[in-house]
Amino acid sequence: PAIRGVNESAFGRANEANLVDALRGVVSPFLSLVAEAEGQVVGHILFTPVTVASAAGDWQAIALGPMAVRPSWQNQGVGSALVPAGLTACLDTGQPIVFVLGHPRFYPRFGFTPAPPRGLRCEFAVPDDVFMVVELLPDALAGRGGLVRYHAVFAGT
Repeated sequence: PAIRGVNESAFGRANEANLVDALRGVVSPFLSLVAEAEGQVVGHILFTPVTVASAAGDWQAIALGPMAVRPSWQNQGVGSALVPAGLTACLDTGQPIVFVLGHPRFYPRFGFTPAPPRGLRCEFAVPDDVFMVVELLPDALAGRGGLVRYHAVFAGT
């Protein structure tokens, strides 16, 4: 209930909360972190597996999203704490490549760069600058490209 409440309040609708609930119910493995303050959950970040289809063969990576921060806690560093904590956890679980569909002025501070110039395309029709990737290990993307496919649950939102 706490994670759902954060997503509903952050986005002002139930879509993202429904997505998180659905993903947590069917996707394995996933990584879910919360930020707490004053005894309540004020932020949440979710990472789920993606498949990258390429001529050389499919490969696996992970995607960040959604991330949500309660409106009363936005612009206070909650999201800026969740992202690096999540990226560290991704690397600790053997995931050196992370994608995000997100705000092009927020995510670059964590090393994310546009994915299309790296030969990576998103299955969804989104502007190039919102589809980003970060390498958590040097050259993790060397020689890799392809079409990034999110879990089917994403298509239903």
